[in-house]
Amino acid sequence: MPAWLLWLVAAVVLLVAELFSLEFVLVMFALGACAAAIAAGLGLNIFVQSLVFAVVSILALVLFRPAAQRVLRRGADKTPTGLDALIDQTATVLKRVDEDAGLIKIGGEEWSARSMNPQQLFEPGDKVFVVEIRGATAIVSTQMRGQSRG
Repeated sequence: MPAWLLWLVAAVVLLVAELFSLEFVLVMFALGACAAAIAAGLGLNIFVQSLVFAVVSILALVLFRPAAQRVLRRGADKTPTGLDALIDQTATVLKRVDEDAGLIKIGGEEWSARSMNPQQLFEPGDKVFVVEIRGATAIVSTQMRGQSRG
């Protein structure tokens, strides 16, 4: 089997392995393997091919990987999920909420609730904001978490 074909097989194996890691490391080595395949196709000896592989892989890791990661992070979805998605949501009071107990409805689900401020009481039908989740209890207030009080 010609050396250039071995380098291309190595590049494909590295690219497939990258699909499982998604760290942008193995793809840089695949670029190095492609460059080594070109060197092999030009008839250069195995030492030069290996040197080309090493140099291109290292340059790709140092120069291209950080830029690729920045691009991917910039496009990453920053939408909160799970319990974090409940923060700042509007809820409807179902049973009186005070500092000790209560029941609210958030997006169709019933949650036990407590008032964030011990002096605040919320009656059924009141609209409140979820400011925190503690275990299975929503802590509620008249203001969103980021709003100022004055």
